[in-house]
Amino acid sequence: MKNRSLTVFGVIAFIAAVAVFLALISTTSWPWYWGWLVAASIVTCALYGYDKVSAKAGAGRVPELLLHLLSFAGGFAGALLGMLAFRHKSNFRAHPLFLPLIILSGALWGFIIYWLRFRG
Repeated sequence: MKNRSLTVFGVIAFIAAVAVFLALISTTSWPWYWGWLVAASIVTCALYGYDKVSAKAGAGRVPELLLHLLSFAGGFAGALLGMLAFRHKSNFRAHPLFLPLIILSGALWGFIIYWLRFRG
């Protein structure tokens, strides 16, 4: 069941992120990476909110692995905002990996953007 949830929520997240990305790229003059980071963050934050509501209702949950993957895929700002706004996955004893992985994701994307902007 967990693999099915990961697949279903993963496909939904991917389609939503690409749709938001395409909307941003077609309406702004931002470089592609800013559009992607904003799109991934919007989707990641929305999934944190959905998972919080699902947790309270006892419904189907978003797998933690997907939340981590979305953070690494560029949604680190949305993950942090989702943690703070929804007070979700913010218990560091129960979820010790979330904040370090979000910080690592942000650092990784910072390096990628620096390399893209200032290479050569």
